[in-house]
Amino acid sequence: MSSERNSSTRTSSVGSIAEATRGRSNFSGHGHSLGAAGYIDPNDQSINADFLGKRNDTLSVSPPQGGFGDVRIGAAWDNQMIEDTSFIGKLLKRKKTADIDLDLGILYELKNGQRGAVQAFGGLMGAYNSEPFLSLSGDERTGNSEGDDEYVHLNGAHWPDFKRILIYIYIYQGAMDWAMVKPQIQIRVPEINPMVVTLSSHQKGLGLCAIAGIDNIRDGMRVTNYTEYFPGHAEMDRAFGYGIEWVGGHK
Repeated sequence: MSSERNSSTRTSSVGSIAEATRGRSNFSGHGHSLGAAGYIDPNDQSINADFLGKRNDTLSVSPPQGGFGDVRIGAAWDNQMIEDTSFIGKLLKRKKTADIDLDLGILYELKNGQRGAVQAFGGLMGAYNSEPFLSLSGDERTGNSEGDDEYVHLNGAHWPDFKRILIYIYIYQGAMDWAMVKPQIQIRVPEINPMVVTLSSHQKGLGLCAIAGIDNIRDGMRVTNYTEYFPGHAEMDRAFGYGIEWVGGHK
């Protein structure tokens, strides 16, 4: 592995995150994820991982002989303890876990011009062995099991068919305060250290964050930390130029 670091309509898109907040749990039965099970602490020196912790940090991976195999892109988060503002909570000076839940999504562009999204909201689950060669396979409902809280499998044998992907997460339940969950994206390519993208800043009020992108560079991968916040999918789409039509929170 070689690495280098260096520092649609508006009305419908603005409501897309709020619509996901209202309707996503009814769609999937998703419960209250604690989100800490798959979280990798950036301060843990015993962890063999490559961290991209600043905006515009990049990490390049050369294509291995025989291709990349199964690439796993996971989202993990660590819900923080906050003050319990209920009457009893204030009286007893109790704390509780921040009740915030996230979803993972990916925008993709293939070299043949096909573009689209993979995310649970709207039932855009993708496909592994056919286009878009991305499959949403995880939706961790309790936060207590091992591994990532949500993840997408990317069929690395078809990575040469990709032009680029954009990895994002959005809050569909709870306060729009990213500091309360400290999310991260973990990109696991066989035979190399996990690449972990963490937010370079935390912002309140905007429910969607484009965390990272992976570009196809001569059939290798260049991972970039974006950490850019948006009010909805269409605004993010316009910023990165995928050209997908978003209507009422659905593609």
